[in-house]
Amino acid sequence: MPQDKLSKYRRQSHATYDCRYHLVWVTKYRFRVIDKEVEIALKWAIKDICDWKDIEILEGAVKAEHIHLYLQIPPKYSISDVMKWLKGKSSERLLQKFPALEKQYWGRHLWARGYFVSTVGITDDIIRQYIQKQRDEELREFVGKWKP
Repeated sequence: MPQDKLSKYRRQSHATYDCRYHLVWVTKYRFRVIDKEVEIALKWAIKDICDWKDIEILEGAVKAEHIHLYLQIPPKYSISDVMKWLKGKSSERLLQKFPALEKQYWGRHLWARGYFVSTVGITDDIIRQYIQKQRDEELREFVGKWKP
């Protein structure tokens, strides 16, 4: 496989992977509380959390009441754990740094329950074609060995 096609893959000691996800979550009650100052602090919190867990941020957008992230996440982590870290740690930091947020969200929950997640990657058709091609090549090798 050409090197440029392999460059999207990341490596760990026992895994080579390309696990990309689109994640979205919203503020509790969809309050529009993310102003410019909160946005900057939130971006730094997300970056620190991702760096801590070796999660690559491919793209992101912070809006007044929701966040979109496109991440490459190591396969050793579940999405629910990643969301727990992102929402939990960022909420702790923001509520601590911005007293007005802590007043508005007196229950210490900045984010609404739940989130959206979608995997991103190659299509079913591409995977099926690749596997069929492997099977066909294997068959050709096997038959080739038995020809006189």
